[in-house]
Amino acid sequence: MWVHDLIAGHPGDAQAIVDFNGDTVTYGDLRQHAVDLADILTDRGVRPGDRVMLVAENCAMGVVAVMAASRLSAWILPVNARQTPEELQAIRDHSGARVMLFTAHVSDEAMARATHFGAAHTADLPCGPVWLTETADTNPEPVSDDPKTRVAALLYTTGTTSAPKGVMLSHASLCWNANASAELRGMTPDDTVLGVLPGTHIFGFSSTMLATMQRGATIRFLSRFTPEAVVNALADGASVMPAVPQMYAHILAYLAREGRTLSAPNLHYISAGGAPLDPDWKARTEAVFGLPLNNGFGMTECSPTVAATRNDAPTGDMSCGPPVPDVTIRIGNPDEDGIGELLIRSPGLMLGYYRNEQATDDALQDGWLHSGDLARIDDKGHLHIVGRLKELIVRSGFNVYPPEIEAMLTRHPDVDVAAVVGRPVPGDEEIIAFLMTRDGVEASDIMSWLRERLVAYKIPQHLFIVDALPAAATGKILKHKLLGHFSHLLNEE
Repeated sequence: MWVHDLIAGHPGDAQAIVDFNGDTVTYGDLRQHAVDLADILTDRGVRPGDRVMLVAENCAMGVVAVMAASRLSAWILPVNARQTPEELQAIRDHSGARVMLFTAHVSDEAMARATHFGAAHTADLPCGPVWLTETADTNPEPVSDDPKTRVAALLYTTGTTSAPKGVMLSHASLCWNANASAELRGMTPDDTVLGVLPGTHIFGFSSTMLATMQRGATIRFLSRFTPEAVVNALADGASVMPAVPQMYAHILAYLAREGRTLSAPNLHYISAGGAPLDPDWKARTEAVFGLPLNNGFGMTECSPTVAATRNDAPTGDMSCGPPVPDVTIRIGNPDEDGIGELLIRSPGLMLGYYRNEQATDDALQDGWLHSGDLARIDDKGHLHIVGRLKELIVRSGFNVYPPEIEAMLTRHPDVDVAAVVGRPVPGDEEIIAFLMTRDGVEASDIMSWLRERLVAYKIPQHLFIVDALPAAATGKILKHKLLGHFSHLLNEE
């Protein structure tokens, strides 16, 4: 199956998309728009094996672009329109994109990026204007006849611990994940899926948008996250809500601040992914939503789903649940506590990192993906993510896992978000915590509170209260940027 086959076979008059502006698109419309955009891209010189860089916000045009590229056997390369021109240029240069396509009608940022890169208003489709750059002098990649080895999408990782890498995902891996994600959520054609996660990120792209298309359901796009917009969409009948933990935190704060009661008459599934799940926020969210908050683990390199909890078997812990069907996991070189690197086998595994053979060889060994994540598997077969190999802090000879400290910090009633990293010092490593808090609390108060609850070697040497943390578009905190971003605070300390 090819990616554009995901929208084939559904009734032509069935609703596929409620766009960011309220416009609706049926499956019949979507198929025709994909054909029309494929013709426009062909006229612009796009060939099989070319990379089509989609600079986008959440909207119907983004879905049309994905399906059009698939029809042409080109690679879709989705990137967030809110990335800086410098970031976009680096991806353009590395990927050798043939053309750049912008959803310039959706946001000021998207229009600014289109202008910066010299895109022109080339044509119009019912779902919006087509803004394209001139054709670049680039070479197409070979095109396989097998969906398992033909690249469908090239997604650049957000680089939470290192420089971004281009992940090559096949048609077969993405179609497998679309079905697996829809099955996990018990989705039917009657569902309306809330498309608030950026569709340029693997969670929003594959597990949300493609899963909706596979099931013949409706996706309701929000071009950007605001708690009010999500609450209103739920009141209007959205029934499936994939999100990241920080979104739930903002929604709960909004409801409390505005004195609103959540109304979600059709909602039957909520989940969090893309970042560690905090136990306190999980409990608060479940109390407000009246549903289990499903947790999961995935990676861009796995298309992305690896493990997830289920509505019919909720867990009381912070595990990511068992692996999804067809996925096998094991722990490499476990220590005395069973903690080691998570290794993964899956139909969703990437074909490799584009133009980075060494990184591909390091990650894929004997059919196993070496994830770089520290994990353990409990006696029920459920996956627990402990941290990143590169984030492990060795303090006074003890292994310290940042998520454990972060989870404790966010139990404090005045702490909303916590991020913990290590910093080398002569002969040791020190622990540094950055917090977003409610007004009035002092760092010294939090430190005193923490000393009553954690062993001494896990107590941060420095704790800073800040207004915001560097984050990706999904809300995932970019930990590798923390020390540099807040170097002035560290220097003052």
